[in-house]
Amino acid sequence: MNPQPGPLGADRRIASLDVLRGLAMLGILVLNIQAFAMPFSAYGNPLGYGTVEGADYWVFTLSMVLADMKFMAIFSMLFGAGMVLFVERLLETGRPAYAVHYRRMAWLIVIGLLHAYLLWYGDILVGYALCGMIVVWCRRLPPWLLLTSGLAMLLLGSMLYLGLGGSMVKFAPEEMARMAFDSPSFQKEIQAELNAYTGGWFGQMGHRAFSSLVMQTFAFAFFVLWRAGGLMLVGMALYKWGVFSARRSTRFYVGLLALGVLVGLPLAGLGLQVGWSIGWHPVKTKFLINQFNYWGSIPAALGWVAVVMLLVRSGGLRWFQHCLASVGRMALSNYLLQSIICTLIFYGHGFGQFGSWSRSEQMLLVLLLSVAQLIWSPLWLSTFRYGPFEWLWRSLTYWRLQPMRRGVDC
Repeated sequence: MNPQPGPLGADRRIASLDVLRGLAMLGILVLNIQAFAMPFSAYGNPLGYGTVEGADYWVFTLSMVLADMKFMAIFSMLFGAGMVLFVERLLETGRPAYAVHYRRMAWLIVIGLLHAYLLWYGDILVGYALCGMIVVWCRRLPPWLLLTSGLAMLLLGSMLYLGLGGSMVKFAPEEMARMAFDSPSFQKEIQAELNAYTGGWFGQMGHRAFSSLVMQTFAFAFFVLWRAGGLMLVGMALYKWGVFSARRSTRFYVGLLALGVLVGLPLAGLGLQVGWSIGWHPVKTKFLINQFNYWGSIPAALGWVAVVMLLVRSGGLRWFQHCLASVGRMALSNYLLQSIICTLIFYGHGFGQFGSWSRSEQMLLVLLLSVAQLIWSPLWLSTFRYGPFEWLWRSLTYWRLQPMRRGVDC
């Protein structure tokens, strides 16, 4: 008899993975809010739009040191770990694991394309799914080789970005001046973006479609493939070593935390200092100065992993762990919900606040949305088995409607 199509039961979930995913889900909004609320030039650059003084300065500084690229690194590593777990559990039941995996990734691409072209150009789902189709074949490698291969991919991506940035820095002085924040051409681009996103939904399509295409082609080839793909391999290794399941010793996690605090955060902070020293020139910042955080974010992300694993091992704050785990189990729904809410607030088809909120005001919204998702996620899962978009994704993956309400089978 052929096994029935469908996902494996929730009783086989690894709680620490869900808690860590929940923290990452809330953490990515700290940076994504900048792209929702302001022109993209302000993403990770304090002079890209508006001014940064007082509370806004500290919001920018702390978000860059503690959050920028750290939570996306965790998500990438967890995506790699999840692939190993997903394929292994399917193989245990005799199901066609790779066929199901590729169907799952294909539907994630469809969801990501709809998200990117209809809502927000900053979508990462398409890039993750494409990476997932490539690196899944490495899942059987021993952990040390997965780690080595992942670091090699990260190094190659770093070299590509440095090479691209170095070639752009050599542009003629007048060309470099045209890219500066105070140049008429740059200000014209900023105004065009403001006009697009404070206008109606159809008026946004030109900018959103072009930006999405750049994300899925140029950005994928030069950045996402190597960064996300490399970290997925690292995540596979860490999963096999038991790092994400809180199975390592307390001493191990304390050492991992020290690595993040003593190496990762100082590197990110040094990048900020260098950025201020060169006036945050867009090209130099994006392609050269960001290398400090490109590498510093990895040990810093492992420091966040250590914090979560130590919390899980301690058994403390169980109510908070439960809420975070619920957010993590509904990561896709919460990610898309963040886009729906933020675009309604900031874009012209909603309240049209694009370009109007300071960074500190944006953090108040992040806090409000985070609290809301910590509340609504466990409430939803007390009645339903999956988040709404998780249910849709699973049903499409297995070509069969999955039971939604608890205690109800299809």
